[in-house]
Parts: sequence; structure tokens; C-alpha cells
Amino acid sequence: MSEVNTSTCRFYEQKYPEVDDLVMVNVKEIADMGAYVKLLEYDEIEGMILLSELSRRRFRSIQKLIRVGRNEVAVVLRVDKDKGYIDLSKRKVIPEDAILCEERYSKSKAVHSILRHIAEKHQVALESLYETYAWPLARKYGHAYDGFKLVITNPDQVFEGITPPSMEVYHDLIAQISHKMTPNPVKVRADIEVTCFSYEGIDAIKEALRAGEAAGTELVPVKIKLVAAPLFVLTSLALDKNKAVEVLEQAIEKIKESIVAAGGELKVKMAPKAVTETDDAELLKLMEKSEAETKQVDGDDYNSEEEEGEDFD
Repeated sequence: MSEVNTSTCRFYEQKYPEVDDLVMVNVKEIADMGAYVKLLEYDEIEGMILLSELSRRRFRSIQKLIRVGRNEVAVVLRVDKDKGYIDLSKRKVIPEDAILCEERYSKSKAVHSILRHIAEKHQVALESLYETYAWPLARKYGHAYDGFKLVITNPDQVFEGITPPSMEVYHDLIAQISHKMTPNPVKVRADIEVTCFSYEGIDAIKEALRAGEAAGTELVPVKIKLVAAPLFVLTSLALDKNKAVEVLEQAIEKIKESIVAAGGELKVKMAPKAVTETDDAELLKLMEKSEAETKQVDGDDYNSEEEEGEDFD
């Protein structure tokens, strides 16, 4: 009985790419004629980038253009399906197309990783999983990755009409997709200074901050904390980074409208952006330092009612 292949398979339904397709290749060897490569998306079949197809510019050393072991985006010039050999060009690839190819390759690798895990765990042929799941979803959604993303919320609809090798494989695949592809929320932050020196200045600031928090939504909530007067930090934890940035920008505009109407001023110290744990750690240190200094100074107007780090709900 032959051993089941659970580890290798082409990513796409067609066995070979078409002329003018963009493909991701890995450089195996550099020779006088050009570079021998393997097509990573097509089960590592061999191809060649001829010397004349490496660059539009004249060059002295091929080593400066291409290196063994490096991944490159190439465009297909010729396909010999009988010999399984492919001629490629690097010089005809434009940057915009290269980015699209890299994005598609990243999606394909994610799908491959999930299917390979299932194949190895259940000892089923990897190609059979592609035939059952990935390739039909690619026809239906444009790419199996986009279909897999929908599996997280509606697996029965996505896999409608597909007969799995077994229900155990089916449920394990859904679990693996959910584990690997459920997006992690992104934290977006903005820093602002808000001042108002009118008689009702403190109340005006509080009202403005509440207006900012009200700009948040259920999916993109807005939280505002006092760091050290007059510095405040706005944060949002959301799955969509761009939407979170947009909502924080709207929150800042609401705060500005309110505080300016009361005779105050708002300055943006850091525009909304995604932040890391390091950024959060630095902010925490600043807040702790401010709190320590506040304990040594009496008469801080803000701290008479609002402590550093407290939400303005």
C-alpha cells in the first residue's frame, strides 16, 4: 500500500500557470543562462528566469539581482506542459502586480497550512482536501481563503453541496479555520491636549470628552483617559483598524467642536494609529509617574474629581 501524501500539493486547481500569470518562485540555482527556480504555488515544479529576463537595466553581476534561496515574483512567458517546464521573466513584473501576487501567495499559504494540518492529523491525501474544499471554494469566492473567512460565522452555507471525507474531518477543519483565521482586535490610540480656562472650564472639558466617547459604536467603542492634565488618551479596540482610526478621528472632531464652543482649545499630540504593547507600556509609565507627582502636589483641579487613568463615562 502506497504512503498517503499529506504534505505536498499545488495550491490551485490548474496544474500549470497560464502565460502572463504572476507566480511566486524560489531561486534554486544560478547558472550562466539564468536562474533555475521552483514555482512555490504549483507543487514546486521547475522553471527558469533567463539572463535576459532578469532586469530592464544593464548589470555586471547577476548576484546583485537575484540570490539563491530568495523568493521572487515572476511572470510566465512560456509553458511546456509535456516537459513540465516553464520560462519566466522578472524584468516584466511591475511593482503593483508584485504586491498583488505576494498577497495572493500569503492567502494560499494560510489555506495550505490549514489543509496540511488536517491531512496529517487524519492521514488523508492533501490533494483530496484541495479537491473537496479549497478548489470549489476558489471557484465560488475567488480564493479559498475568502471562503474560509466566511466559515468562521457560517460554515454550513459556505460548505453547502460539499461532501466531506468524514464528519470528523469536517468538524476538525471548521475548528482549525476558526483557530487560525479569527482576526485579533487591534488597539488604536490618539493623544490630545484639551484646555479651557473659563469659569466652567473643568465641566466644559468633561462634557467635550463625553461627546468624544459618544462617537464610538458597539463594534468600535471609544475610551478616554486622563494621563496628566491637559493630556488625554483616546483608545479603541476593534477588528477593523481603519474603521477604528476613522472613529477616533470623528471623536476628536466632536471633542474639538464642544471645547471650542466653550472657549477652550484642543491640540492633537498623536494622531490615531495602531499601537503596540511597547507603546502601551510607555504610556503606563507616564501615567504612573504623573500619579506619583500628583500625590506630592495639592490643588490639582482635575484630580479633585477625576483620577489619572479614569474613564470619562
